[in-house]
Amino acid sequence: MRKAIFPGSFDPITLGHEDIINRAISLFDEIVIAIGVNADKKYMFSLEERKHFIEETFKNEPKVSVITYEGLTIDLCHLIGANFILRGLRNPADFEFEKAIAHTNRRLSKIETVFLLTAAKTSYISSSIVRDVLRNGGEYEMLVPEAVRVQK
Repeated sequence: MRKAIFPGSFDPITLGHEDIINRAISLFDEIVIAIGVNADKKYMFSLEERKHFIEETFKNEPKVSVITYEGLTIDLCHLIGANFILRGLRNPADFEFEKAIAHTNRRLSKIETVFLLTAAKTSYISSSIVRDVLRNGGEYEMLVPEAVRVQK
Protein backbone atom coordinates (compact mmCIF):
# COMPACT_ATOMS: atom_id res chain seq x y z
CA MET A 1 0.00 0.00 0.00
CA ARG A 2 1.33 3.41 -0.96
CA LYS A 3 0.54 5.74 1.92
CA ALA A 4 1.75 9.34 1.89
CA ILE A 5 1.76 12.08 4.46
CA PHE A 6 1.32 15.65 3.24
CA PRO A 7 2.61 17.72 6.18
CA GLY A 8 2.17 21.42 6.71
CA SER A 9 0.59 24.09 8.86
CA PHE A 10 -2.18 24.82 6.32
CA ASP A 11 -2.88 28.26 7.80
CA PRO A 12 -5.05 28.20 5.72
CA ILE A 13 -5.19 25.53 3.02
CA THR A 14 -4.87 27.15 -0.42
CA LEU A 15 -5.83 26.23 -3.95
CA GLY A 16 -2.17 25.28 -4.42
CA HIS A 17 -2.39 22.70 -1.62
CA GLU A 18 -5.69 21.44 -3.00
CA ASP A 19 -4.17 21.04 -6.47
CA ILE A 20 -1.20 19.04 -5.16
CA ILE A 21 -3.47 16.74 -3.15
CA ASN A 22 -5.91 16.22 -6.02
CA ARG A 23 -3.10 15.30 -8.41
CA ALA A 24 -1.49 12.99 -5.84
CA ILE A 25 -4.68 10.98 -5.29
CA SER A 26 -3.94 8.87 -8.36
CA LEU A 27 -0.38 8.20 -7.17
CA PHE A 28 -1.17 6.92 -3.67
CA ASP A 29 -3.63 4.53 -2.06
CA GLU A 30 -4.00 6.89 0.89
CA ILE A 31 -3.00 10.49 1.61
CA VAL A 32 -2.89 11.69 5.19
CA ILE A 33 -2.89 15.45 5.45
CA ALA A 34 -0.90 16.05 8.63
CA ILE A 35 -1.28 19.44 10.26
CA GLY A 36 1.86 20.11 12.25
CA VAL A 37 1.57 21.86 15.58
CA ASN A 38 4.34 24.29 16.52
CA ALA A 39 3.82 25.94 19.91
CA ASP A 40 6.21 28.77 18.96
CA LYS A 41 4.23 29.79 15.87
CA LYS A 42 1.29 32.21 15.84
CA TYR A 43 -1.49 31.00 13.59
CA MET A 44 -4.28 33.05 12.03
CA PHE A 45 -6.68 30.09 12.22
CA SER A 46 -7.09 27.69 15.11
CA LEU A 47 -6.06 24.07 14.72
CA GLU A 48 -9.75 23.08 14.71
CA GLU A 49 -10.55 25.60 11.96
CA ARG A 50 -7.63 24.45 9.80
CA LYS A 51 -8.63 20.81 10.24
CA HIS A 52 -12.25 21.65 9.40
CA PHE A 53 -11.26 23.53 6.22
CA ILE A 54 -9.33 20.50 4.96
CA GLU A 55 -11.92 17.93 5.99
CA GLU A 56 -14.64 19.95 4.29
CA THR A 57 -12.55 20.40 1.13
CA PHE A 58 -11.93 16.64 0.81
CA LYS A 59 -15.16 15.32 2.35
CA ASN A 60 -15.98 13.39 -0.83
CA GLU A 61 -12.53 11.84 -1.26
CA PRO A 62 -12.19 8.57 0.69
CA LYS A 63 -8.44 8.33 0.05
CA VAL A 64 -7.79 11.55 2.00
CA SER A 65 -7.80 11.90 5.79
CA VAL A 66 -6.65 14.66 8.15
CA ILE A 67 -4.72 14.38 11.40
CA THR A 68 -2.71 16.70 13.63
CA TYR A 69 0.73 15.98 15.05
CA GLU A 70 3.73 17.31 16.92
CA GLY A 71 7.33 16.30 16.45
CA LEU A 72 9.21 14.90 13.50
CA THR A 73 7.31 14.02 10.35
CA ILE A 74 9.34 10.83 9.92
CA ASP A 75 8.27 9.69 13.39
CA LEU A 76 4.66 10.21 12.33
CA CYS A 77 5.33 8.22 9.15
CA HIS A 78 6.59 5.29 11.21
CA LEU A 79 3.69 5.59 13.65
CA ILE A 80 0.98 5.39 10.99
CA GLY A 81 2.81 3.25 8.44
CA ALA A 82 3.34 5.87 5.74
CA ASN A 83 6.22 5.26 3.36
CA PHE A 84 6.16 8.58 1.50
CA ILE A 85 6.14 12.28 2.31
CA LEU A 86 4.36 14.42 -0.27
CA ARG A 87 5.54 17.99 -0.88
CA GLY A 88 4.60 20.67 -3.37
CA LEU A 89 7.14 22.92 -5.06
CA ARG A 90 6.26 26.43 -6.27
CA ASN A 91 9.68 27.83 -7.13
CA PRO A 92 13.46 27.23 -6.92
CA ALA A 93 13.61 28.54 -3.33
CA ASP A 94 11.03 25.93 -2.28
CA PHE A 95 13.13 23.25 -3.97
CA GLU A 96 16.33 24.18 -2.13
CA PHE A 97 14.56 24.25 1.23
CA GLU A 98 12.61 21.02 0.63
CA LYS A 99 15.62 19.21 -0.82
CA ALA A 100 17.57 19.68 2.42
CA ILE A 101 14.65 18.36 4.48
CA ALA A 102 14.15 15.40 2.12
CA HIS A 103 17.84 14.44 2.33
CA THR A 104 17.74 14.67 6.12
CA ASN A 105 14.56 12.57 6.32
CA ARG A 106 16.04 9.91 4.03
CA ARG A 107 19.24 9.87 6.09
CA LEU A 108 17.27 9.42 9.34
CA SER A 109 14.82 6.88 7.90
CA LYS A 110 13.90 5.07 4.70
CA ILE A 111 11.04 7.48 3.98
CA GLU A 112 11.07 8.87 0.44
CA THR A 113 9.85 12.37 -0.37
CA VAL A 114 7.80 12.82 -3.53
CA PHE A 115 7.73 16.32 -5.02
CA LEU A 116 4.96 17.62 -7.25
CA LEU A 117 5.25 20.94 -9.02
CA THR A 118 2.34 23.26 -8.44
CA ALA A 119 0.20 24.10 -11.41
CA ALA A 120 1.15 27.34 -13.14
CA LYS A 121 -2.22 28.87 -12.22
CA THR A 122 -1.60 28.36 -8.46
CA SER A 123 2.20 28.61 -8.22
CA TYR A 124 2.10 32.14 -6.82
CA ILE A 125 -0.26 31.27 -3.93
CA SER A 126 1.08 30.72 -0.43
CA SER A 127 -0.66 30.62 2.93
CA SER A 128 1.30 33.69 4.04
CA ILE A 129 0.02 35.65 1.03
CA VAL A 130 -3.54 34.55 1.81
CA ARG A 131 -3.15 35.65 5.44
CA ASP A 132 -1.83 39.03 4.34
CA VAL A 133 -4.74 39.54 1.95
CA LEU A 134 -7.21 38.52 4.68
CA ARG A 135 -5.62 40.82 7.29
CA ASN A 136 -5.94 43.73 4.92
CA GLY A 137 -9.52 43.06 3.83
CA GLY A 138 -8.62 42.03 0.29
CA GLU A 139 -10.37 39.67 -2.08
CA TYR A 140 -8.94 36.29 -1.07
CA GLU A 141 -11.66 34.02 -2.48
CA MET A 142 -9.75 33.11 -5.66
CA LEU A 143 -6.82 31.82 -3.57
CA VAL A 144 -8.52 29.25 -1.31
CA PRO A 145 -10.96 26.32 -1.49
CA GLU A 146 -14.66 26.97 -0.86
CA ALA A 147 -14.44 25.82 2.78
CA VAL A 148 -12.15 28.76 3.63
CA ARG A 149 -14.18 31.38 1.76
CA VAL A 150 -16.60 31.92 4.63
CA GLN A 151 -13.93 33.62 6.75
CA LYS A 152 -14.24 37.27 5.74
